[in-house]
Amino acid sequence: MRLYDYPDCPFAQKVRIVLAEKELEYETVFVDLRQGEQRTAEFLKMNPYGRVPVLIDEDVVVYDSTIINEYLEDEYPHPMLMPEDSAGRARVRTLEDFCDNSFLPSAGFVQAELGKPDEDQDEGRLQRYRKGLTDGLVRLEGFLAGREFLADEFSLADIAFVPAVLNLSRLGVEVDPRLRNVTAWLSRLRQRPSIRSLGL
Repeated sequence: MRLYDYPDCPFAQKVRIVLAEKELEYETVFVDLRQGEQRTAEFLKMNPYGRVPVLIDEDVVVYDSTIINEYLEDEYPHPMLMPEDSAGRARVRTLEDFCDNSFLPSAGFVQAELGKPDEDQDEGRLQRYRKGLTDGLVRLEGFLAGREFLADEFSLADIAFVPAVLNLSRLGVEVDPRLRNVTAWLSRLRQRPSIRSLGL
C-alpha cells in the first residue's frame, strides 16, 4: 500500500489517521506541492485533478480523502469507523460534507492569509473566515449534544474535522469555553494515539 502525501495537507492527514486507527502498514510517497509535483503527467495519471492524497492498494488507485477513507473502511473494516445503520452512515457523510465544504475551506483561507507578510494580510478576510470557523464550532456544539463523538462512536466524521479543529489556536481562533460539548470532544480527540501521531 502506498500513500501519495504532503504532510501539511489536511486531507492527507485525514487518511493518515484512518490508516493509523486500522494499524495498516503503508509506504509514504512525498509529493512536493510547492514544486508542482502534483501536476506532473505521472501524478495526473493517478489523479486527474492533481491533488493529494492518492492511495494505491495493490492494483486499486483511489483519490479524494473521503473516498479513500470509505474504501479503507470497506476493505479493512476493523476497527469500524462508520456506523452499521444507514441513518448513522448518512449522519457521518453529512458531517463530512459540512467539514469538507465549509469548515476546512475557512481554515485554509485563514492559514493562507496568515502565510502572507503582515503588511499584505487582509484583516477583513481574516475576520470573515475566522467567524466562519467560530460559527462552525457553534454548529458542532449542537451536533455533539448528548454524544461523546459526532456519530456516538469515534468515526470518519470526527476524523474529517481533526486537521482544522486541532489547529484553531494557530489560526487565531479560540474555542468559547461555553461550548462545553466541543471542549470535551477536543480533549477526547487529543487522547487518541492515531491523532497524536500527527503532531497537531
